[in-house]
Amino acid sequence: MRLRASGKGLIGVDITSETIKLIELRQAGSHHQIDSYAVAPLREGAVVERRIRDMDDVADALRRAVERARPSSKHTVAAVPGSAVITKTLTLPASLNDDEIEARIRLESDKHIPFPFSQVAFDFQRLGHDSPHAGQQDVLLTACRRQDVDQLTEALTQAGLTPAAVDVETFAMERAFKELRHQLPPVGTGEDCIALVDIGATMNAFHVLHGGRIAYSRDTMFGGRQLTEEIRARYGLTLEEAGLAKKHGGLPDDYHAGVLAPFLDTLVQQVGRSLQLYYTVDRKHEVRRMVLAGGSSVIPGLAERLARESGMEVVIANPFRRMKINARLDVQALASDAPTMLTALGLAMRAAK
Repeated sequence: MRLRASGKGLIGVDITSETIKLIELRQAGSHHQIDSYAVAPLREGAVVERRIRDMDDVADALRRAVERARPSSKHTVAAVPGSAVITKTLTLPASLNDDEIEARIRLESDKHIPFPFSQVAFDFQRLGHDSPHAGQQDVLLTACRRQDVDQLTEALTQAGLTPAAVDVETFAMERAFKELRHQLPPVGTGEDCIALVDIGATMNAFHVLHGGRIAYSRDTMFGGRQLTEEIRARYGLTLEEAGLAKKHGGLPDDYHAGVLAPFLDTLVQQVGRSLQLYYTVDRKHEVRRMVLAGGSSVIPGLAERLARESGMEVVIANPFRRMKINARLDVQALASDAPTMLTALGLAMRAAK
């Protein structure tokens, strides 16, 4: 998984349980410009817990996304889930060059990686000479099973794309947050501590960022699909009809009290539980604001409920606010999809450097 230096014209691709998100950025002066983007739905079960189960369906959805976006490049960056990745900071002699660091990692792999090295994809990055030990350097090691990387690259290749790099979702999220934080006015003095809640179809990911880096993460298996399923069962709709009704409205009068309110109750309780668990491991840094992302972040009443329960300012993510947009794109559709695009955007931001 050696990540090569990225050039211009690379595409960020985020493959989730319900959709594929694709975005292409390029540098435009001091800002990024969005040159192309698309969102394509996936068949249920094609991706489960961020792992591909139906390669043909994923490749087909990728092809549809590419046809819709019409990007100027085929070179693509995708990401493995953070839960599949091992990261460790190693302290090594400062005299070692990159080849020697790689050889050292291979030789001592059994100390750092809990599965056979023949099955491993890995990369590393020098963190500098900040080690408290003289003559030493800190090196960040990132490793995962090679099959996770191979799955991604196979899907991209089948769709006619060229895999240029593989990243990690949490790294992409941190990168996107650097852009996202510009929409948040500073609070007091010192480094801000912010909760980022990414509410997807089948799970919600709770992250705490301190100084722009993820300091704590917790995944919970509960997301917008539960609300869709409840709508489907209660009103006798197909899953597709229920999804459209959830997004566009038009449901009976008892929807808010009988369906939406219990869903919000559960989701707010889970976010509160994640916050409590964070404080059991870090009592030094108080979370002062909350940012919502993901397809279910825009459910009516959610931001207001979380603000009321937590006593925090709660905003819905819009990482595109400062970016330039290619004139051929649908600005309204892009704004609607903005909260769901953080990972894809973070991948593309890495590529646009």
